[in-house]
Amino acid sequence: MSSAADQQAVQGAVGDALLDGRPAPAGARLPGPSVWPGTPMPLGARFRAGPGGADGTNFALWAGGAEAVELCLFGGDGSETRLPLTELTHEIWHGFVPGVRPGQRYGYRVHGRWDPWTGARWNPAKLLLDPYARAVDGDFSLPPEVYGHVRDWPEQEVADTVRDTRDSAAYVPKGVVVHDDDDWSDDRRPKTPWADSVIYEVHVRGFTMRHPGIPEELRGTYAGLAHPAAVEHLVSLGVTAVELLPVHQFAHEDHLLRRGLRNYWGYNSIGYFAPHAAYSASGTAGQQVGEFKRMVKALHAAGIEVILDVVYNHTAEASELGPMLSLRGIDNRGYYRLAADARRYADYTGCGNTLHVVQPHVLRLITDSLRYWVTEMGVDGFRFDLAAALARSMHDVDMLSPFLATISQDPVLRRVKLIAEPWDVGNGGYQVGAFPPLWTEWNDRYRDAVRDFWRGALPDVRDLGYRLSGSSDLYAWGGRRPYASVNFITAHDGFTLRDLVSYEGKHNEDNGEGNRDGTNDNRSWNCGAEGETADEAVNALRRRQVRNLLTTLLLSTGVPMLVAGDEMGRTQGGNNNAYCQDNEIGWIDWSLPDEPGHRGLLELTSRLLRLRHAHPVLRRRAFFSGRPQAADGLRDLAWFTAAGAEMTEGDWYARTATIGMYLSGRDIPGRDARGEPVTDDSFLAVLHAGAEPVDFRLPGPPWAEAYELLVDTAREDQARAPGTVHPGGEAVTVPPRSVLLLRVAG
Repeated sequence: MSSAADQQAVQGAVGDALLDGRPAPAGARLPGPSVWPGTPMPLGARFRAGPGGADGTNFALWAGGAEAVELCLFGGDGSETRLPLTELTHEIWHGFVPGVRPGQRYGYRVHGRWDPWTGARWNPAKLLLDPYARAVDGDFSLPPEVYGHVRDWPEQEVADTVRDTRDSAAYVPKGVVVHDDDDWSDDRRPKTPWADSVIYEVHVRGFTMRHPGIPEELRGTYAGLAHPAAVEHLVSLGVTAVELLPVHQFAHEDHLLRRGLRNYWGYNSIGYFAPHAAYSASGTAGQQVGEFKRMVKALHAAGIEVILDVVYNHTAEASELGPMLSLRGIDNRGYYRLAADARRYADYTGCGNTLHVVQPHVLRLITDSLRYWVTEMGVDGFRFDLAAALARSMHDVDMLSPFLATISQDPVLRRVKLIAEPWDVGNGGYQVGAFPPLWTEWNDRYRDAVRDFWRGALPDVRDLGYRLSGSSDLYAWGGRRPYASVNFITAHDGFTLRDLVSYEGKHNEDNGEGNRDGTNDNRSWNCGAEGETADEAVNALRRRQVRNLLTTLLLSTGVPMLVAGDEMGRTQGGNNNAYCQDNEIGWIDWSLPDEPGHRGLLELTSRLLRLRHAHPVLRRRAFFSGRPQAADGLRDLAWFTAAGAEMTEGDWYARTATIGMYLSGRDIPGRDARGEPVTDDSFLAVLHAGAEPVDFRLPGPPWAEAYELLVDTAREDQARAPGTVHPGGEAVTVPPRSVLLLRVAG
C-alpha cells in the first residue's frame, strides 16, 4: 500500500466496518496512527477531507479539567471501538479519524477525578453524548446504569457521592456524524417585520397526530408539519410565524417513565444541535436533519417564519441525583452553576440545575447552537425559556450580562427574532419590561389583565388601558416599540382558551401527581358550571367569552400569540399542565371545526387576522401619544366611558365593566417604503364585560359622523360582517359580555 489512492481504499474499508459493525478487513492497517491529530475547531464531529485528501471525520470536544478522553465508535450490532484522543489544545480534545463517514454513531468517555464534594464527577464508565452532536440515534432510558452515582444506594442522603462503575453504553443514544449537503439557494426567508407578525405556538407532534389530511406515516413529524394540509391551515388562518415547542433533542424524566408517561412538551433538552429524533419520519441516522430543513423550506415558501422555543437554562441531567448523559460527565464544574456546597446545584429553573452561562465555553455552546439553527437549519428566531436565568451574571439578573451582550453584537443573531420569557424561579427573576432593545418579551401582565377584565375581577381599568395599547409603561424606553410586547392570553403552559372559560380549578389527575402540579393562579371563570355541561345557556356564554378573549387579543397593539387549537375550541379537559400528556389530551382534535358550536370561532379568528393585516392602525410601529394631533382636538388614541365622554383620571381609578378604545388611522407615525405618510381607517372598539346590556353612546364629531359595525361577538355567526351603520352620538345597546368593533364611516 503505497499510493494515496490505495491508502484511501483501506481507510474506507475500515470506516465501513466501523459503521455497520463488521470487523475490519484482514490485515487492514492504517498508515500511522488510527487517530490523526486533527484540529480543535470546529467543535463536534465534522465529516471532511483530511490530510492527503483522505475522507474522514474530525472530532473535537471541550472537556476542561479532564485527564483523558476516549472517542467511542459504534457498529450496527452495538460493538464499540474506543479510540483515545491524545491531542489537547486550549482544553479541547481532538482527533481526525480517517474512514469515518456520515451515519457513524459515536459518543465519548471522559476520565478524571471523582470528588463530588468539590463538584468533580468524572466517570468513564458512562458513555456521554457530544454536546455538539447534530443528530442523535436511539432513546434515553433511565436504568441505574445511566447514573454516574449508585442511584439505589441504601443511604440516599449520600447516594450521589458513590460512583457507579457499571457501563451505560447499551442504554443511551449515540451521536451521529452528519454530512452537510443541503442547498439553501432556493430558500426565501419571509422576514416579516415584527409589527406585522402573528405568532402561532404549535407542537410538531400534537398539531399533526390527528390531522385527517396528513398521511398516517407522517403524523407527529416534521414532514407532517410540512405537508400541504398542515400548511394550508396556517395560511388560511393568517398567522405569519410558527413558534415550535422544543425540537432540540430531549430526554424523558425518570419519574414520568416510572408512571408510564413521557415528557411531551420537550423542555428537557440534552442536545442543542440535534433535531429531536422522535419527530422524524425518514429515519434517525442523520435523516432527521434533512427532514427538518425541508419542513423549514416548505413553511418559508408559504410565507411563514419558523421560531424555536429553546431551553438553554438547564439540561435533562437534573440535580445531583439525576442521570449522567452528557455535560455532567464532561465537566460538571465547568458547565453547571454549583451551590456553595459544590455537591449541589444552584437551581434558578426549578428543574434541578442551571447552565453556567458566564463561563466562556458554555456561552460559546449556546451561541454556536443558535447560529447553527439560523445559518444551517434555516430558522428565523428563538423564544428563550426562562430567559432571566440566562441573563444572570454570578447571581443576580444583569441586563449587561455576557449572554445579552454577546447576542447584541453577534452579526447573525442580532438580525433574527428574539423573544424572552422574562422570568425564572430565582430571587429577582421576574424581569418583564427589563430586557434591552432587540428583544421582545412574553407579556404575562397582558394575559392577567385581559383575563381579569373578562371574568369581572379588575378593580379598575388602568392596567387594561396600558395592555390594550401596547404596554408603553413597560416598553417605552431605550428605543423599544409596541411590538416588544408579545401579547397572549393562553400558552402551552396553562389552560386552553376553551378551558379558561370552562374550569375554575385545574384537573391534572392524569399526570399522576395528585393534582399538585400546575399553577393554581388560573384567573379563569367557568361561566356557572365546572367542566363539560349539557346546559346550552352555559355553553353559549362560554363560546361568547372565547370570542371576546380572541377579539381582544387580535385588536390589541403589540404582537399577538395564538396557541394552536384555540381557534377551534380545543380542550385539555381542565388539565393546565399537560407536559406529560402525549395523547388525545395534548393533541389537537381536528374534528372541532365541523361542530356547529365551534365552526364560527375559526371563521372569526381568520377574519380578525385579515382585518389586522389590512389595517396598519392595528399593528402600529410606534406608541400612541394620546395627545391632540390636529386643531380639531382629535387624538391618535382616546378612551371613552359608556356615556360617550372621554375618560377622566377618576374614571381610570373607578371599577367599570365597559370601556371604549378609539384608534385614529389618520395619525399613524412613520412613513411607508416610498416615504409617503401612512394613513388608515379609524376604529372604535367597545369592550363590555358586564352581565347586563349597556347603552354606549358613540362619540360624535370630531371623532366620527358615523360608524359601521364590523364585529359583534354576541353573534355566533361571524362569517358575514354585521354591516349596520350608526350615526355618531347615537346610543347603541351593547349585549352582555361582548365586544363591538366599529369602523369610522366616511
